[in-house]
Amino acid sequence: MGNIILEKLEGVNKRFNDVAVLITQPDIVSDMKRYVKLNKEYKSLEPIIKAYLTYKEVLDNIDYTKQVLSEEKDPEMREMAKGELDELVNSVPGMEDEIKILLLPQDPEDEKNAIVEIRAGAGGDEASIFAGDLLRMYMKFCESRKWKISLTTSTEGTMGGYKEIVFEISGKDVYGIMKYESGVHRVQRVPKTETQGRVHTSAATVAILPEAGDFEVELKPEDIRKDTYCSSGPGGQSVNTTYSAIRLTHAPTGIVVTCQDQKSQIKNLDKAMKELKTRLYNIEYQKYLDEISSKRKTMVSSGDRSAKIRTYNYPQGRVTDHRINLTMYNLPAIMDGDIIELIEKLQIAENAERLKETGI
Repeated sequence: MGNIILEKLEGVNKRFNDVAVLITQPDIVSDMKRYVKLNKEYKSLEPIIKAYLTYKEVLDNIDYTKQVLSEEKDPEMREMAKGELDELVNSVPGMEDEIKILLLPQDPEDEKNAIVEIRAGAGGDEASIFAGDLLRMYMKFCESRKWKISLTTSTEGTMGGYKEIVFEISGKDVYGIMKYESGVHRVQRVPKTETQGRVHTSAATVAILPEAGDFEVELKPEDIRKDTYCSSGPGGQSVNTTYSAIRLTHAPTGIVVTCQDQKSQIKNLDKAMKELKTRLYNIEYQKYLDEISSKRKTMVSSGDRSAKIRTYNYPQGRVTDHRINLTMYNLPAIMDGDIIELIEKLQIAENAERLKETGI
């Protein structure tokens, strides 16, 4: 097993050295699209190369210590060498497990920012209130990771919360962490609107889309219709009197995006264009998601938004993730943004499934 891993690592090391040379070439530096791509590849290979050098050093030390044992006659030196050899050999399996995960092909989308949609589903006013609770949960989670949230558009519920809210999260590896949240989130609790004290089941749908990069979507100006209108909702007098809100319609696909969060029409247009690019990019990305979601239980395709992924049960204080049959009894902490353990368990399950696919 060690030899197979070493062979793969040596192949990665060769590619790393090749990329290191390429990113210094004048023709590459002048081609921004290719330069950015190679630079990202170089950075993504660095942790693997670090692990490779450590692993190779351990294997070399094992060989050297074995040689010492075969030649050394002094009992004390032999005892010392045996102890060192045992320690080195015992460290190998753990290192190999870590390397196997590092060798899994990285989804280039994972490091991107994300656009998040939360929509109230079945359950009327209570579903809107729950959508607002999910928004708060994600805001708290983003705060803990020093990620930035930027609202794009929202429609408030009649009794609180949101019928729909769309926002962007920017930061390090946002999509790679947030993608596990796509799907239907179900809540079981006594609604504030319920007078009889009965537990109701309501739902909200969450969709996480990786943000399209600058070079990934080409938009033709003639394909886009731009409308301006007065913003509605909180924000002071100027919000309702200036035509700062933007609606973009992409004629070939029929996709419509709106942005009314900013007082500036230019800022709203910039955000709306970014979201339109993301939605167009995701039409293609969905095909990839559909393919992997049929193989992996941890992922829900963006086309299968009816898939129930998690239940939040308030009377019992529990949260259940149905993809990996995980139940946790810390609902208040989770609703307060402490969702990293859930996500990490899903990542571990997905990595196990991916390792089976590779056969390493």
